[in-house]
Order: sequence, then C-alpha cells, then structure tokens
Amino acid sequence: MANTKVQTAAYPSAARIADSDCYPQYTASLKCLEQFNSDKSKCQEHFDVYKECKKKEREARLERNRSRSLFS
Repeated sequence: MANTKVQTAAYPSAARIADSDCYPQYTASLKCLEQFNSDKSKCQEHFDVYKECKKKEREARLERNRSRSLFS
C-alpha cells in the first residue's frame, strides 16, 4: 500500500497556477504559443491580458494582507 501524502501550500500565494483566477488567461497564452509555433510576437495580447490579471490578483492579495493584523 503506497503512502500518499497530500501537500498543501503554506500560503495561498504559493498555490498551483491551476488554482489561480488567472488560469484561463495562462492557458490561452500557452495555446496561442502552440498555435503560432512559439512566435511570441503573435501572442502579445494574450500575454498582456495575463499580466494584467496577475497584477490585479497580486493587488488583491496585498490588500487582504494589509487588513490583517499581525497581533490579532
């Protein structure tokens, strides 16, 4: 019998990309690269959308952290 151990991220920010709200934008970027044989210039719009999503995700995480007290 195999000993399976489920690892969970210590912090939400360390979670898998699949758990991110930006996962659809991430996969769209990868699909674009596949479609255009890794020609990044043809996928810039996808990259920009993903980058903006990650920026908003980061800002939301920072805001949540700001509202938490270290001493409560």
